[in-house]
Amino acid sequence: MSDATTYAVGGHREGFAATLREDNWWIGPVLTLVGLLAFVIYATWAAFAGNHYYTAPYLSPFYSPVVFTYTTAPGAAPLAHSWFGAWPAWWPAFLPASPALFILPFPGVFRFTCYYYRKAYYRAFSGTPPACAVGALPQKSYKGETAWMVFQNLHRYALYFALLFIAFLTYDAFISFFKDGKFGVGVGSIVLTLNVVFLTCFTCGCHAFRHLIGGKLDCFTCDAGSARRHGAWKRVSLLNARHMVWAWVSLFWVGFSDLYVRLVSLGIIKDLNTWN
Repeated sequence: MSDATTYAVGGHREGFAATLREDNWWIGPVLTLVGLLAFVIYATWAAFAGNHYYTAPYLSPFYSPVVFTYTTAPGAAPLAHSWFGAWPAWWPAFLPASPALFILPFPGVFRFTCYYYRKAYYRAFSGTPPACAVGALPQKSYKGETAWMVFQNLHRYALYFALLFIAFLTYDAFISFFKDGKFGVGVGSIVLTLNVVFLTCFTCGCHAFRHLIGGKLDCFTCDAGSARRHGAWKRVSLLNARHMVWAWVSLFWVGFSDLYVRLVSLGIIKDLNTWN
């Protein structure tokens, strides 16, 4: 080779972001970085705000289910909506009285340990590597996922909580069609219903769920039960093939759902519905 550029085994250029690729490979990692940062910042702010997460009959998915409620906060869920009543006296004074702090850690762990998101944030945040056939950040010793593996293995257990929360959100979507005992349809009803649909597609397209359904079977045709599980596995595989799409759509929509409820609660926008 005529230039002074060094090459690693396989012909790749050495050095961070060094590559022989001629396409705009950096767009994906940059968009991932911006998208994930924006969501984390907004979700953290919304969780610590502890207010304007409810406006009848809509409840933000960040706050569902309402374990305790601090009724004096503006836009808080009423006492009848809380599982265990008013805000507990034992709650640390340095933390805000926000029901979301009981909720978000569970879906947060599920997403953070998701196989797709792991690839996404390894590339976007740590540059190991930022893209295929692109030089990674120099490291003295790279151990892959070994240092994180115990935590990352929580994904299979966080799946059960994710499925449980889908049940809660399905109930919230259902009651969003009823206000003061009267059936109706509002924009918020549609927003919350679509949120359940997108989260279900993301969760049921998860590799851990796919394995739970039928991936661990050695034989799909040995008996009738195996055959049925094989059919379910094939259907789930259709969602798994678009797992990245559902990961981003559901992430955007759950944040948008909270924002919509918040803006209606604040009176910034008006919910169009059949009740008024």
